[in-house]
Order: sequence, then C-alpha cells, then structure tokens
Amino acid sequence: MSIFFHILVTNVLPMGIMVALGIVLQKSFSLDIKTLSKLNFYLFSPAIMFDLIYNTAISGGVIAQVLLFFVLFMAGQYILVEAVIRTRGYSPSMKSAMRNSVLFYNSANYGIPLNQLAFAGNKETLAIQVLIMMTQAFVPNTYGVYSVNAHKTDMRQVWKTIFSMPIIYVIPLAFLLRGFNVPIPQPIETPIGYLSSAFIGTALITLGVQLGSMEWRIKRSLLVDVSLSGILRLVAGPVLAALIVWLMGLDKMTAAALIVSSAVPTSLSSVLLAVEFDNEKEFASQAVFVSTLLSIFTVTAVIFFLQIEV
Repeated sequence: MSIFFHILVTNVLPMGIMVALGIVLQKSFSLDIKTLSKLNFYLFSPAIMFDLIYNTAISGGVIAQVLLFFVLFMAGQYILVEAVIRTRGYSPSMKSAMRNSVLFYNSANYGIPLNQLAFAGNKETLAIQVLIMMTQAFVPNTYGVYSVNAHKTDMRQVWKTIFSMPIIYVIPLAFLLRGFNVPIPQPIETPIGYLSSAFIGTALITLGVQLGSMEWRIKRSLLVDVSLSGILRLVAGPVLAALIVWLMGLDKMTAAALIVSSAVPTSLSSVLLAVEFDNEKEFASQAVFVSTLLSIFTVTAVIFFLQIEV
C-alpha cells in the first residue's frame, strides 16, 4: 500500500495537476498548441537530453547491454503492434498513431522519477534509465517523424524534416563533449539548465492543452483502439521486457531497472508528433491520458512482482 501511495503522490498526482492546468488554460484562452509543440521539439527536449547525457556517468558495458535490450524490446513491441494493426485494418494515419502510442513510452518525466523512487536514487539504475530516455528521445525524432509523414508527403520532405530535429545532433554532441572532458562555458550552461528544467512542465501543459481542445466523448471504435494501445504499452511491455532480460541473463538490478523502464505509459512525444504533423491528435492525446491514469495500477504491480524495496 505504501508503494501505491508513493507512486500516486510523487508521479501521477503531480502530472495530473499539470495536465489539468493545461486543460484550464486551453478552455480559458484557446492557446496555440502548434507553438507549444515547437517549443518542446526544438528547445526543451534537446536541452534536457543534453543536460542528462553530459552530466551522468555511464560505462561502456552498461551502454552495450541497454542498447541490445532496447533493440530487442522495440522489435518485440513492433511485432505485437503490427499484429493489432493488421487485425484492425487501420488507415495509414491511424497505423502510425497506434505504433507511436505503443513504441514511444514516457521514459523522461515519468520514467526518471519512477526510477529514483523504485531504486532509492541508485546511480547505476539512474544511468540505465538515462540511456533508455536517450534512445526514446532519438527514435520519435527520426522514425516517429517518418511514420507520421510517410503516407502524406514525398520522402525528400520527410528526410528534410528529420534532419531539422535538433535531438539527432544533441545526443552525439553531448557524448563527445563529455568523452573529451570539454567544459561547458557558463553563459551556455545556464540557459541549458533553464531550458532543461522547463521540459517536463511544458510537455505536460501541452498535453493538457490538447486534451482541452478535443471532444471528451469517445466513440466506441476509438475506445477499443485506446484500450488496445494501453494493453500493449502497460501490460505487454513489461512482460516482454521480463522475457528479454531473462534471455540475456542480466543481473537482478539491471534487469529490474529495464523492466521498470518498460512499464511506463505512452510518451508525450506521440502527442507532440500528432500535433506537430496533424496526425490523429485525438487518439494520441487519449492514449497518453488513459495510459497515464491506468499506469498507477500497472506500475505498482510491476514493482510489487519484482520485489523492489523502496
């Protein structure tokens, strides 16, 4: 019961308050959600990724293990979601929206606090979560951009859009600067810190603004799709992760960190992509919102079965 209330108070409730503020602001002032999504894509997300990679110590062995896990996990999730897509017979836009809702999970503003809670601030498990967050930041800004645009524009424009995403340059730059011990000048370090701190709040407000701008009535067909997305993300995700870490023979702490990292709800990136490129915005918003609410029960169950002491 203590785990349940810890997750409720430190993760779900604060995020729920921020989302609610976004809803209230949208209802009161009709905010420009396109502007908010651009702030997230081009400023706040690259800043927090650079800040965490540059300042978190990660060994080469851990990097190799986590990257192998991530490749296997994403492949497994892709197979599962493709089975659902083919069974449901989705339109091209809905195919990409469903894939994004399952493949992109909230490894940053949900995963980082959850990791610190579940593992009592352990630096090794935090490093694992930062790596997962790095890969989860990279994929939506490459494959994610491709998936929501491939069916409605030419490939030249798609690649142009991908290469305009700052995150694909920020990740290698942060690793290079840290690897060669290059100090960040104070006039640059301070703005990066400010932008990094703004990421979580702005992303959650953006989700609230999108939720506030849509109809709250859910069609039966959309309810089924949101439910399928939630099951694949919250239930199939950690089960698949447990199978992979068992096959890889990872040590207990690393395995637990990776399973917990896979149990988090759908990423805000799926909403930001949907908004930025006008692709099934209502489904994307509801998938994030519903999976975030339900995750309080599923994440608690995952931590319970792993017998993690908090």
